[in-house]
Amino acid sequence: MRAFQGFRCVVAVLILIMGASFAVAPAHADSGTIRLRIIKGGWFIGASGGEGSLTFKGKRYPLAIGGLSAGLVFGASEARLVGTVRNIRRASDINGVYGAVGAGGAVGVGARVIQLRNGRGVVLSLRGEQVGLLLDFDLSGMSLSLR
Repeated sequence: MRAFQGFRCVVAVLILIMGASFAVAPAHADSGTIRLRIIKGGWFIGASGGEGSLTFKGKRYPLAIGGLSAGLVFGASEARLVGTVRNIRRASDINGVYGAVGAGGAVGVGARVIQLRNGRGVVLSLRGEQVGLLLDFDLSGMSLSLR
């Protein structure tokens, strides 16, 4: 019973994070490009971590990635994603928690497309390749920070 209450708490927190992330949309912002390498694994509750880089106004910034998934998560995978970053004024705007509700899977190599938003209104539009054996239908939270 305690495990179920803990799971409900994690889901509620992720929903709140996602709701807050869609409330803000900055005006007069710039854009950049992003590359991410994310390792994800789990059994019901999943964890992810990785690294990446943000290219903004001609300068490259290294990124650290961490995350948590709650729902149906089975297996492990590695995703290599590239895309754009919008609504960014300075490199530090990339810092924050990004939420998503998603479903997907990979058996061997598969495609991955996702759009995420943080509390500052920064939007990541990502696409790429996912390799591994993973089935997920979950609420995910991912934290990005400059290193």
